Amino acid sequence: MTKHGKRTPLLKSLLTSQQTAKVAALVAAAGLITAAGVVSRNFYQSDSTAPINTVTAFSATDSAASRSAARGAINSADKNTTFVTVKINGDSRVVLGEKPDMTTVKDVLETGNITLDPSDSVSPSLDSKVTEATVITIDRANADVETTETEIAFNEVRKETSDLPKGQEKVETEGQNGILETTALVTKAGDKVVSSNVFASWVKQAPVDKVILVGTATASSSSSSASLGTTTPAGEIQSWAHQYLLSNGYSEEDFTAANYIISHESGWSPTATNPTSGAYGLAQAYPGSKMVSAGADWQTNYKTQFKWFVDYCNQRYGGIVQAYNHWVTYKNY
Repeated sequence: MTKHGKRTPLLKSLLTSQQTAKVAALVAAAGLITAAGVVSRNFYQSDSTAPINTVTAFSATDSAASRSAARGAINSADKNTTFVTVKINGDSRVVLGEKPDMTTVKDVLETGNITLDPSDSVSPSLDSKVTEATVITIDRANADVETTETEIAFNEVRKETSDLPKGQEKVETEGQNGILETTALVTKAGDKVVSSNVFASWVKQAPVDKVILVGTATASSSSSSASLGTTTPAGEIQSWAHQYLLSNGYSEEDFTAANYIISHESGWSPTATNPTSGAYGLAQAYPGSKMVSAGADWQTNYKTQFKWFVDYCNQRYGGIVQAYNHWVTYKNY
């Protein structure tokens, strides 16, 4: 959904995203803070029996220049949208929300799914009014930023081409797994993880598909360019998406196009959270809450997210392949 560009460090172990055109996001983390009142145990508390709390979290610097850029991007995208900067353990984030629903610090925390421990305090106080110039400060003692990397599987794509004799095959590109980098604020008691709030998960390195050219040429055929080809799904989510498309009148080329876009945008992670652009989910929707039009479970359900992606491609570009063509040209869609 966003343009890609150079990333700048936000944390010691966190690189920024390839996507930079649209700034803003939902945030998540926990915090102990410098100045205000203690938050009750019933407010934003994590469930100790389920310490891993994956949330929609994005980040941006809190400089005046970045706030101006954020406002410009929001104005061009949705004039009803506003944002507030939150500093978590010294790192800056932006919580994106609707103007009527985000007027106090409490509103910002709720909108951003920010989780606080019982002993945490927040500055300014929860009932303080906020503007786009407000910086909410959150710190947490004994919490560390941890970054992990997981592989994104590459796909095998078979493309027919009349540049090869019929029946002959040739490997055009060898496959290579991608890398999904996930950053979390982790609190431990000894060696035991008490809570882990994921606030960034992005495609550090996109997978490279293994492309096999399949010859179709005969003595009487003329030369033609290769099609997008047929992609073999990898994993449960891709298998479902493939079947969904074919069952609804779409083609193998549509799935190949969809797979290419989503593999580069999110690595097929439903909770992918772009650190700088404010994009979320499989399709990196901006903001993620737009996907509520496809279902209330948009934050976690890959089926809901994929259906939204298909509708978005159809409405904005006239189809998935057309969206793919735009992505290949501009590195965003």
